[in-house]
Amino acid sequence: MSKKRKSDESNEATDIDNMNNTNKENDELTADSANANDKQAAKSDTLSKAAKDIASSIDESLYHPNLISPLDSDRIRINSGFTRDSIRIKTDEHDFEYDAVIIGAGPAGEAASMKLAKAGKKVVMVDARNQVGGNSTHVGTIPSKTLRQSVFNLINYRRDPLFSQGLDYYQVPLNKVLTKARKVVRSQVETHTRFYERNQIEVRHGWASFIDKHTLKIELGDGLGFETITFNKAIITVGSRPYRPELLDFDHPRVFDSDKILQMDYVVKKIIIYGAGVIGCEYASIFTGLGYKVDLINNHDELLSYLDKEISDALAHDFRQFGVLVRHNEEIEKLETHDDYVVLHLKSGKRIKSDAILWSNGRSGNTESLNLEAVGLKANNRGQLKVDDTYCTEVDNIYAAGDVIGWPSLASAAYDQGRCAAAFMIGDEDAEPVSSVPTGIYTIPEISCIGKTEQELTDEKVPYEVGQAFFRHLARAQIIGELTGVLKILFHRETLEILGIHCYGNHASEIIHIGQAVMKSGNSLEYFVNTTFNYPTMAEAYRVAALNGLNRVF
Repeated sequence: MSKKRKSDESNEATDIDNMNNTNKENDELTADSANANDKQAAKSDTLSKAAKDIASSIDESLYHPNLISPLDSDRIRINSGFTRDSIRIKTDEHDFEYDAVIIGAGPAGEAASMKLAKAGKKVVMVDARNQVGGNSTHVGTIPSKTLRQSVFNLINYRRDPLFSQGLDYYQVPLNKVLTKARKVVRSQVETHTRFYERNQIEVRHGWASFIDKHTLKIELGDGLGFETITFNKAIITVGSRPYRPELLDFDHPRVFDSDKILQMDYVVKKIIIYGAGVIGCEYASIFTGLGYKVDLINNHDELLSYLDKEISDALAHDFRQFGVLVRHNEEIEKLETHDDYVVLHLKSGKRIKSDAILWSNGRSGNTESLNLEAVGLKANNRGQLKVDDTYCTEVDNIYAAGDVIGWPSLASAAYDQGRCAAAFMIGDEDAEPVSSVPTGIYTIPEISCIGKTEQELTDEKVPYEVGQAFFRHLARAQIIGELTGVLKILFHRETLEILGIHCYGNHASEIIHIGQAVMKSGNSLEYFVNTTFNYPTMAEAYRVAALNGLNRVF
């Protein structure tokens, strides 16, 4: 047992020696590792410094764009000569709030306000409607011409055997046909609203009336009271409305004018149109196209007597072909209204029974609510204002344009009149009054003309000749199936100067502008002969008519 203990003691001693040796070796390894770590750290510091130097040089060469968000509060504003904080400022020397106020947001008012705004003026538009566009957009040009196009499409369907089966053209309420017109009106309102916003023109909705020649009262809608604004100058562009004689009850559901007719929502078989002017003839075409029987009452001895007689005769002929009964030289005596029909009594003793009546005999200017007496102005018996060649009224700082001044009472002319009135107001040296205005009548087919008629040239003893192109001979007219129509060119037989252009047929309102441009630029009939027109086109009618006219010259 003792030997065994000695052996164990010897082993323990050996283990202790081994342990000591191991610890010594570990200490040496730890020391070596520490030295290695110190060297590695020193090396890493050197590399890190080099990397930082490289990154710094890269940062200097890189571009970091500024990240913009519409959600932050940063805004960029300028103070220019025209605007301050996105609000247009005055440019004229005066103590009033605005350089100019425009009353009426129709074609004339819009053109005037845009012209003034682009000239740097601070402008405010005041209109009684809750939307811009005026009567032209809401109850005049746009809805009636869109309605006319819809009816024209129906007529084409009727002519085409592929589409005509199963369609009942005699049971179409007018209100249903107006669906497209409403869509176009909404689109036009949106478009014109953007024009005002883009040009930074303030728009106030309410009824305007003068307090004095520099102060305007605006009656706000929805019971919001009124406000007053002051201005240096004003342009009245309030437009017109259908004339309503007292002997007719326009509150009756079977009595209409050209504004109220857009609300008709029942089918009629027969309608009386009293007044054979532009509006009356246009609606005669529309109702005939819908399959209604139409009695057209004309106060004169022929339709649209100011037109070239051949064109007027062509319209009368087509009306008869389409079933329109035209009664010339007639005048109303009274109108009976009943729940189911109306009876028109004429002074000639005739009585006409119908489902409804459309009154289209004249228009009145919308001036009675302006309090014109406060500024020393007075409208005539049709509510129209008198202006000079610069569109200035009898008050030196108040101008007028559009239907409210009378002739020619066309939306196209109103645009130019409004722009010219604004140009005269700011002293534009190139401004000139509107004079050359083409006539555009949207009957079915259309009528358009510019310049002298044959009767006028005959009365003036001008040696003229006539060139004609009938649509039925044109390839394009044959292709689209519109064979009715003619283009007439009146020209001086010696100088070949173009004296007048008259067109009857579909697309006449477009075709006329080629001739208008040639006349305005001073070219002669030879221009049409020497110019190559696309083929086949309706414009080719000018070349055909010119050659036809030259064949008459000897």
